[in-house]
Amino acid sequence: MIHPFAENGAHNVIHPTSSCYPRGWQCGQPSFSARAPGEPHSSTTQTGPGSRGLALFATGLCIHAQSLKNFSAKQLGGVPELHRANRTQRLVTEGVRSRVRHPVYLAYLCEMFGLSLGTGLAVCWSLTAFAVLTGAVMIRMEDAELEKRFGDEYRAYRSSVPAVLPRLFP
Repeated sequence: MIHPFAENGAHNVIHPTSSCYPRGWQCGQPSFSARAPGEPHSSTTQTGPGSRGLALFATGLCIHAQSLKNFSAKQLGGVPELHRANRTQRLVTEGVRSRVRHPVYLAYLCEMFGLSLGTGLAVCWSLTAFAVLTGAVMIRMEDAELEKRFGDEYRAYRSSVPAVLPRLFP
């Protein structure tokens, strides 16, 4: 005998990859169920944490895509920071940045909350809490750096645009 309680759980075999996916996202699970004629479809009457998590995660991906606009590949790669000759910089306040100053942090927040909500795993919730705390510190550091670089232009921008959570109505 390998373990004294091995016999107790032998009939409750769990597939090895079942913990790799959020609840309700497992491969092979049907997206529909058998129902009587006229009975409402279960996916239209209930929205579980997995589907809400997936929607939040997808929202984060969309925000990421929007936050990359108005930046060149060189800017994203940090070339202006590394080469003195290519130091021309401007404060980007168009697009998604007209609604929120730090859209990348908002995207990460949506993705982390979506993953945590979808999986329900304590480790995901712990990492999300850690990301919120470290994100708050990073935002303060970035705000100080941007204020030093752009001065009054950034102070005016900061006073009119929220850091992470956008205003629903301008």
